[in-house]
Amino acid sequence: LEQKQTEMAEKGDVTQMPGMTGWYIKVLNGAIKKPWWCLGGAVLFSILVIKAYGVYGQGSEFFPNVEPPGFNIIVRSQGDLSIYEQDTLMQQVEAKLLGMPEIETLYARTGKNNKNGEQIGTLRVNLVDWQQRRKADEIIADILVRTSTLAGIEIEARKDESGPPQGKDLQLELSSRYPELLEPALATIRDFVATQGIFTNVSDNGAKPGIEWQIKVDRGIAARYGADALLVGNNVQFVTTGLRLGGYRADDVDDEMDIRVRFSEQYRHISRLEDLRLKTAAGQVPLSVFSTLTPEHKKDSVRKVDGRQALKIEADLLPGYNLNEQLPKLMALMKGLDLDPRVTIRLRGQNENQKESADFLKNALLIALAVMAIILVTQFNSFYQAFLILTAVIFSTVGVFLGLMIVQEPFGIVMSGIGVISLAGIVVNNNIVLIDTYNVLKQEGLTAVEAVLRTGAQRLRPVMLTTVTTILGLMPMVLQMNIDIVDRTTTFGAPSTQWWSQLATAVAGGLTFATVLTLVLTPCMLVLGDRISQRWNKGKAVVNVSAVDSDVMMDFDDEQHVAYSSEKQGSETMSIR
Repeated sequence: LEQKQTEMAEKGDVTQMPGMTGWYIKVLNGAIKKPWWCLGGAVLFSILVIKAYGVYGQGSEFFPNVEPPGFNIIVRSQGDLSIYEQDTLMQQVEAKLLGMPEIETLYARTGKNNKNGEQIGTLRVNLVDWQQRRKADEIIADILVRTSTLAGIEIEARKDESGPPQGKDLQLELSSRYPELLEPALATIRDFVATQGIFTNVSDNGAKPGIEWQIKVDRGIAARYGADALLVGNNVQFVTTGLRLGGYRADDVDDEMDIRVRFSEQYRHISRLEDLRLKTAAGQVPLSVFSTLTPEHKKDSVRKVDGRQALKIEADLLPGYNLNEQLPKLMALMKGLDLDPRVTIRLRGQNENQKESADFLKNALLIALAVMAIILVTQFNSFYQAFLILTAVIFSTVGVFLGLMIVQEPFGIVMSGIGVISLAGIVVNNNIVLIDTYNVLKQEGLTAVEAVLRTGAQRLRPVMLTTVTTILGLMPMVLQMNIDIVDRTTTFGAPSTQWWSQLATAVAGGLTFATVLTLVLTPCMLVLGDRISQRWNKGKAVVNVSAVDSDVMMDFDDEQHVAYSSEKQGSETMSIR
C-alpha cells in the first residue's frame, strides 16, 4: 500500500489518493484556487491572535517565575540600637516563625548592615520539598501576617531569584543637580507606590530619621590658643570610640588588635563634650571656647550617578501581577504628582536589563534571518522563494503567542526568545524541503498547479513527521511533567520543569502554526508567484527560427501568428510582441 501511494504521488492522479494524504490534497487543491484568500486569512488570523494575546495573555517577563527552595527575611528598625536590643527584636521575629511545618531550617543573624539602611538582622528560611508544602508566596504572606503585631520593626521577605540577581521588580532612580529637591520627591513617590496596592517590600535609600552631632571649630580663635582641628578630633575620641595609641598582634593570630584609650563608661556621653578640656600651649582650654556643638539631621552617605546626587526607590510586585503591564500605568499616574521638573526619574534594575536582553535577542534574530536570506537566494536563485521562507519564520511567531496564551504562560524575554530563534531553523528546513521538490518538478515540465499538488503528496509525510516528533518530544516540558523512571512516579509542576516550559511552549506552538502555513500557505504563494510571473511576461512570445537549406522551422505561442521566411543559411531567434 505504501509503495502504491508513492507511485501515485510521483506518476498517478494525486487527487485520487486515499487516506490523510488524499484529504490533504483535496484541501490544497481548493486552497491554491484562491491564494489571495489564503494569504488574507493568514494575515487576519495573525492580527487577531496578537490582539487576543494583548487582552487574554500573561504579558512578558524577564526570567521564568520558578518556585524557590527558600527565601531571606530582612528585619529593619530605626534608632541607635545596641547589638543586644537588636538581638531581642530578632528573637521576637524568630519566635513567630518557629513551628511552621513548611520550614525545614531557620538561620538567624543579628547585626546592622550599612548598605541596607536600618537593617538589624536577617533570617534564612529553607523550605521542605515543594510537594509537601504550600507555594512560597502563600508562606511569605502567612509570615507577614504573623509578624504584623510586632511594633517598631519592618519585615521584608525576598525569594531566591531565578536567573542572575536583578534586585527588586521595580527600581526608580531619582537624580537632580539640586540635592535639596530629592528628599521631598522621594517621600512623595514612595507614599504613592505604597498606596497602589500592587507592590510590597517598598524601600528607599534616602536619609533615615536620626540626629548626628557636629563640632564646628573656629580656626581663628583656636589658633590663638595653639589648637587646631586635629587636636579637637583626637580629644573627642576619648569620649567616643577611643584614641588609637598602637597595635598588638600575638604570635598565634593573624589580625592585629588596636590599643585604644578612652574615658570610663560613666564619662562617655554627649554632655561630656561640653566639659571637655584640651591641653594647649596656653594650658587647659575648654572645647566650647573655640567650637560649637550642634545637632544636625543624620545623613549616612551621599550617592551620585553621572555627577548628580541620586536616590532610589525599590519595590516588589505582589503575586499575580506583571511588571510590563503595570509599569506603564504607574508611570502615567506619576505624571499627576506635580513633581519638580528638575528631578529626573529613570527606570533601573530588571526593566533595564530586560530591555537590553530583548534588544540583543532581536538583533540576533535579524542577523540569523539575514544569513538565511543570503544562503537561500544563492541556492534557489530566487528572491521570491527566499522571501516566502523567511516570511514563514516571521509568521511562526504568531503560533508562539497562541501557544503561550493557551497554556497561560507569559512570554519570557530570555527563554521564549531563544525558543523563537530555535524555531526558525525547523521552519526553514520544512519550507526548503517543500520548495526544492517544487522546483525539481517544475524543471521536469509540470505546470505550477500540478507541481504543487505532487509536491504536497510527496512531502506531506516528512514535514508531518518532523512536526509531530518534535511536538511530542516537547510535550513533557510543555506540561511541566517530571518522570521518575526509578521510582516509577510522574509529577507535574516541579521547579526544574518550570525553567523550560516557556521555551518548549514557544517551539511547540510556533511549529504547529508554521506547519499549517508550510503545507497550505506556501504552496498557494508558489502558485500565486507563478501567475504573477506569467502576467508580467504576458504579451511576449519567443520565436525560434532555424533555417537549413532554406527550410524554416518556427516555434511560437498559440496567441501569435507570424509569417517568416529566409533564404539565409544558419539559425536565428526572433522575439515578437
